[in-house]
Amino acid sequence: MELKSSGVKGSWLKNMIVKRLYFDKAMSCAGLSQLFDKSIPSITKAINELIKEGFVVEEGYAPSSGGRRPLMYAINAKAMYILSIAMDQLSSRLQLIDLQNNPVADLLTVDIKLHNNKQALPTLVNSINDYIEASGIPKNQIAGTGIGMPGFINAIEGINYTYLDAGGKSLSAYLTEATGISTYIDNDSSLIALAEQKFGIAKAQQEVMVINLGWGIGLGMIIDGKIFRGYNGFAGELSHIPLSDDGALCTCGKRGCLEAEASMLVVAEQAEDGIRKGRVTSLKTTKGNFKQMGDALMDAANHGDQFALELLSDAGYKIGKALAILIHIMNPANIVLSGRGAKVGKILLAPIQQALHKYCIPRLASGTELLISSLGFDAELIGAAVLVMENFDKERV
Repeated sequence: MELKSSGVKGSWLKNMIVKRLYFDKAMSCAGLSQLFDKSIPSITKAINELIKEGFVVEEGYAPSSGGRRPLMYAINAKAMYILSIAMDQLSSRLQLIDLQNNPVADLLTVDIKLHNNKQALPTLVNSINDYIEASGIPKNQIAGTGIGMPGFINAIEGINYTYLDAGGKSLSAYLTEATGISTYIDNDSSLIALAEQKFGIAKAQQEVMVINLGWGIGLGMIIDGKIFRGYNGFAGELSHIPLSDDGALCTCGKRGCLEAEASMLVVAEQAEDGIRKGRVTSLKTTKGNFKQMGDALMDAANHGDQFALELLSDAGYKIGKALAILIHIMNPANIVLSGRGAKVGKILLAPIQQALHKYCIPRLASGTELLISSLGFDAELIGAAVLVMENFDKERV
């Protein structure tokens, strides 16, 4: 198989076919012809070249619908690979996957604290380069690196205004140069929304709100089939919806924000405080390791620990209060609970619904369905891969 710059030889059309087959799994020449408004001979020629180059394989014939069954074509999962990186405020996960989103190397988790850490960016670069070297996969077989991360992000310019300062330059460009692989970044919640729309419970939906339940509480908005970013790219800051005037101090400097009242990090801190005060629970102190406590608390809640259930119920009610505001503004058909916290999605549903009954106009609330992600904690990794393939038809290193 011949690769060039981690992409397909030749035309825009071939790149677009590879991109489409990644998302749609298998299509016929007629289907591709209609999609791209190109003649069937042009599509057939491109498909034959892609087969020769090793990017496309024959999938077999479509089920019979009364006429001649069309031959279906699918992506060759091993033609290229994608490096997906999911970052949060405390740690980063690195996963090499194939073109069917299957892992081809072990998941690597690296502790990288983003807040006030000048070593965060060098650590990320070293982790990427070491991980790829250990995988044994040549860099020219990696289509690109997609990174989901928290913060105010300009995805077009590749800049994160909150974390990982690249000296005022494009973070995407910096990482591309430092690793030798085309790199794309986006807000973690936006990528989780993309993952849910392309491969998850919101597949093919044109309008959906996706809640990223993690150390913060993010929102990815799919409107008219695309990520809605707002005027300057920062739409979806659900974390900073004010729930009260005198609540806990948020990292943004204001009081009473949803993130400061109900995020998994806050719930973990509350658990540690409760343990110190002698609350009866199966949980054990982690001495300030809130990441460990957050994961343990969700496991405990799923096993019926009453203290853990109490904490999550309180958080769920506050999340529901914020969702009532979202429903009044956006009137969505579906809201998906995704991210790390989807693990306790069923537990959160009842208090969220209780808050919606109290704070939301019934006619609006009754038209919105709450869904729990099937992708869960993997959603950000899948979304990072989607980010790479969304940019696959663009020029790369």
